[in-house]
Amino acid sequence: MVIALSTRRVWDGLAVVALIAVAVVSVLTFRDYGLGWDDYTHAEYGDLLLTLLASGFADRRALSFVNLYAYGGGFDMLAALAAKVSPFDLFETRRLCGAILGLIGLAATWRIGRRLGGPLAGALALALLAADPLYFGHMFFNPKDAPFAIAMTILLLGLVRAFEEYPAPSAATVTIFSIGLGLAIGTRVIGALAALYALAAILLIVGAEARKMGARAAGRDAAAFVLALWPGLILAYAVLALVWPWAVVSPLNPLKALVYFSHFFEKPWKEMFAGVAVPVLAMPRAYVPQLLALKTPEILLLLGIAGIAGVGVAVLQRRAPIRWRAALLVLALAATVPVVLTVAMRPAMYNGLRHFVFVTPPMAVLGALAGAWIIAGAARAWRGAGALAAIAVAIGLAVPVVEMIRLHPYEYTHFNWIAGGVRAADERYMLDYWGLAFKQASQELRAQLTERLETPSRRRWQIAVCGPHRPAQVELGPEFAISWNPKGADFAMTLGEFYCAELPAPVLVEIAREGVVYARVYDIRGRAITSLLTLPAP
Repeated sequence: MVIALSTRRVWDGLAVVALIAVAVVSVLTFRDYGLGWDDYTHAEYGDLLLTLLASGFADRRALSFVNLYAYGGGFDMLAALAAKVSPFDLFETRRLCGAILGLIGLAATWRIGRRLGGPLAGALALALLAADPLYFGHMFFNPKDAPFAIAMTILLLGLVRAFEEYPAPSAATVTIFSIGLGLAIGTRVIGALAALYALAAILLIVGAEARKMGARAAGRDAAAFVLALWPGLILAYAVLALVWPWAVVSPLNPLKALVYFSHFFEKPWKEMFAGVAVPVLAMPRAYVPQLLALKTPEILLLLGIAGIAGVGVAVLQRRAPIRWRAALLVLALAATVPVVLTVAMRPAMYNGLRHFVFVTPPMAVLGALAGAWIIAGAARAWRGAGALAAIAVAIGLAVPVVEMIRLHPYEYTHFNWIAGGVRAADERYMLDYWGLAFKQASQELRAQLTERLETPSRRRWQIAVCGPHRPAQVELGPEFAISWNPKGADFAMTLGEFYCAELPAPVLVEIAREGVVYARVYDIRGRAITSLLTLPAP
């Protein structure tokens, strides 16, 4: 018993150390991440939402701003508030806020894994998620998909606790569930998918209890469970109203948002997939599964698949506690249903897996459960085998961590060894679709011009940009005037993506990782460059 308690403390201690380590790394590196396509607009949205609330809904510009009113703006409001007191600039503050929320998501994942599989599983869940470049990279800069993933993880924690305490969840559990539900739907309306997971788990319990104590008693427990959660819906609605005001202006607005997002709402474009430039409306059904197979770290992919299979078996084991089985079912559905629905419905697909960051926390927990089962099973057979299994898992975790260090601050562009890494993936898939490399490219261009004591012949340097213009303008500063047209420009800044042409001009700056070019700056003074694009201009 003493040894067991000591082992629990060790795994819990390692989990805390891992959280602290991620926090320290985040504090040291959050300013390295550049701006992407959406940053500037989301920053404006945050300010407008604060103005809306401060004016008592008199200033309603936020309720019709671009199309962002159809999304929740909780993260944007948080960042806008933090920027008022932060010693860092607005966009650095947004990165820091993203890191803090990312740590909350890691902590919630740890607690889910610990509740379902014990301290070892909890620590492994935290480690698997922290070592996932998709989650770690996006948590710094993605203002929609990463906050949504964190909200869904909080909701998942609430649901797991609720089914463990079925049919009388505690006040603390109802509160966690309510906050998670409000934040999830208030960030992206598809957070309502969680209702399907909960319904499936309730039906599982009702079916099992009906066989043991009759349908009436089982129905009574289910009703008591739903009634216990009912007050939490009021709190959830209050949270929803705070982070997504447009949703409560009219009761039907969330449904309108769902209908709006069920159809592609932008002018279609092409993205590189499997070596072919494919319209985003015509991506194959294999898009998400294939990218999951190629971008997920090998250790998470293997253990995650094993976890799904293991949970499938465990859920069918009638000897296992039904509440535990129900919680496992919620977890498995959270990791698989979004992918299955995407394959079945084939919506517009683009920007890699950024819309699916929210499946990585439950996948990490599933992988952790499998890893803990493997290590424990090996240890029961032979103590040395357990140690060897733990070492193998540790090595598996180290592989993506080393790759993230090499790619920093472009961790999210990671492709695993199955894909051949970013070098092999470069010609076949999108890498820096967010355009983060413009920060480093801009810094190096300014440094070169300062070192050479060069000044523009006109009022400002003229620079043509193939990529996100607002981020480039913010990073370059007011000394530069930006356009798509290279005619008469001094420099050209291009992303290393397929739609940006390689120019016949001297390269001043080249941002590269693993031999792959993420961005270039060319000196095009005196050169007849007519276009930066390999595709027709937008």
